Amino acid sequence: MSIANQLALFLDIVQQGSFTKAAALHDMDNSSLSKQIKKLEADLGVQLLNRSTRSFSLTSAGEEILAQAQTVVNTLDQIQDTAAAYHAQPKGALRITTSVSLGQEVVQPVINRFITRYPDIKVTLFLDDKKTDIIADHFDLAFRLGKMVESNLIATKIANTNFAIVAAQQFIDSYGEPKTPQELIALPAVIYSNGDVTLDQIDIGTSEPLGRYRMQGNCKVNDVRAIINAVKSGVGYTVLDLSNLDRPISELGLVPLLTDHQLSNQGTGIYAVYPHRKKSALVAEFLEAMKSYVGNPPYWEQYIPNYHELYNGNPRQ
Repeated sequence: MSIANQLALFLDIVQQGSFTKAAALHDMDNSSLSKQIKKLEADLGVQLLNRSTRSFSLTSAGEEILAQAQTVVNTLDQIQDTAAAYHAQPKGALRITTSVSLGQEVVQPVINRFITRYPDIKVTLFLDDKKTDIIADHFDLAFRLGKMVESNLIATKIANTNFAIVAAQQFIDSYGEPKTPQELIALPAVIYSNGDVTLDQIDIGTSEPLGRYRMQGNCKVNDVRAIINAVKSGVGYTVLDLSNLDRPISELGLVPLLTDHQLSNQGTGIYAVYPHRKKSALVAEFLEAMKSYVGNPPYWEQYIPNYHELYNGNPRQ
């Protein structure tokens, strides 16, 4: 293995914070990775890492060489990008994972267009509402909704999340239209619940302290489409991420509620995450296709008329 490749391995160990994760990133076992780092240290004549049973730390030489290794790897990446630009179209395989609803409503349509445009590309899409370990499971790309807290992954925001509180017209006819959060949470709700994740909190406001209100209801569902169907039938109201919609809410018989209140998204978004320091040309091309499909503002905002004027805390006249 060349010294450039060994430096890339060293860089990944530090960035991933783990020999195990760096080894998985390169489809190696820990002992092979450790041998390459020891060989790098022997060739350089300096120790780069202080190792213990469960952790490691950089030596002084390691800290200085780390910055130089980043420059070397960046230069090699740029060379590969230049060469890739001369290919007529991207080729290869992509393994993608995301949640069920986001995959069905957003990611799968992009894949369909992508494969039509690049018929030589192979795409595997794995849908699971439970978060997968994209390094251990060898995924090239994941799309996630929420806050990004995984420091060992690279993240690119695709879109801001947009929420609305919705109910069926028949529900409003039966219970009346709530005018305050207190009136709302006194009504039955349809709540997303999947394992140890239960989304039953409504945050009103855009900065701390937020007004936090707990939804109450005897209908809990672990599938977004089933939630929408339950709300359509008048079982209760729900807080809906608009990316889960495939048509205007008027066609679903739904009505937005509490639109004069500031509905916080708590800094969440839809993110693409990938394990490598620098995304491959194929991943970069797919991300561009994803951003183009979603748009800015995202296309789902049009599913609620004048959405940009709602949930901003300014009462409409």
